[in-house]
Amino acid sequence: MADTLRIVHCFRSPVGGIFRHVRDLTEAQVAAGHSVGIVCDSTTGGDFEEHLFENMKDSLALGIHRTPMQRHVGPGDLASAWRTFRIIKELRPDVLHGHGAKGGAYTRLFGSLLRVSRSRVARFYSPHGGSLHYDETTGTGKLFFALERFMARFTDCLLFVSDYERRTYRRKVGEPPIPNRLIYNGLRAAEFEPVRTGRNAADLLYIGMMRDLKGPDIFIDALVLAGARLGRPLKAVMVGDGDDLPRYHAQVTRLGLDGHVRFLPPMPARSAFALAKLVVVPSRAEAMPYIVLETLAAGKSMIATAVGGIPEIFGAGSPALIQPDARELGDRVSEALADPKVYRHLMPDRTDLKARFGADVMAAEIETAYFAALGR
Repeated sequence: MADTLRIVHCFRSPVGGIFRHVRDLTEAQVAAGHSVGIVCDSTTGGDFEEHLFENMKDSLALGIHRTPMQRHVGPGDLASAWRTFRIIKELRPDVLHGHGAKGGAYTRLFGSLLRVSRSRVARFYSPHGGSLHYDETTGTGKLFFALERFMARFTDCLLFVSDYERRTYRRKVGEPPIPNRLIYNGLRAAEFEPVRTGRNAADLLYIGMMRDLKGPDIFIDALVLAGARLGRPLKAVMVGDGDDLPRYHAQVTRLGLDGHVRFLPPMPARSAFALAKLVVVPSRAEAMPYIVLETLAAGKSMIATAVGGIPEIFGAGSPALIQPDARELGDRVSEALADPKVYRHLMPDRTDLKARFGADVMAAEIETAYFAALGR
């Protein structure tokens, strides 16, 4: 059919928000009749991600292709790039959609090589934060932003997941010389059903990647501070995995929190929500985090840092937002737990959230961008 596409999503790490975004998008694209495939790294992810891939594989006509991809640029990139290019070339995509820094680089490079061989492929790039997190005053930042400026000429459309991300791109990279759109991440209708807090639930929940950028260390320090203010030790659950996990175990032990903090492997967010009364997102940097949307859609109270696109969800100046600082987080946690009913009223209206952040809205707008780039 003329209105169906062969779509390949390319990204490095099948964990966290990027993987969640790709899963939602592929599900909607398959439902719309498109043939979809995934190309990503084979060395990251664990049992949880393997289970997700297993659930997806039968619906993706172009398959799931995993091959080693390095996070940082290095000699191994040449072999990795060649393997990835051969996979993508065999899939013959109409649309090649890269997510994150590595996926975006591969998409622009390989899409352009395919065009040399007279393949008409649209090259899309969604930064999802990615290289935009780098400081533009550092040598590394200057290098990455120079590469972004260079690769823009090999991009057919940029898709930003938050206005913050788009403004950051303009400030650090420059005004995009190509079409670009702001399309928010979206949730499925079922995710707007409330999640009840379980019996014997902990006070606080952290769920996400175990790396300093996401602030687990801030979360742990704030537990001590909030407990001192409330006059009792707080119970917390930390769900996730990552290279820095051993350091957070050590931090808990050093602060005397053994027995008060429970570490659990990755699990579906809605399962984790039942484990605690209050969700905390203490990130130092974000683009448009799914976990914030998921928490609010499930009717849970939360505290989040005012970074990235998070204020676009809550509204600027929301008292539920803080800076990524342990003392400020500790103060807010103690206030929220002291009077949960009053704090609950600070959360955004779920009806408004559904209208702005629905997966159906997201997928339809991205499909429109695909067809526009292809001139259909």
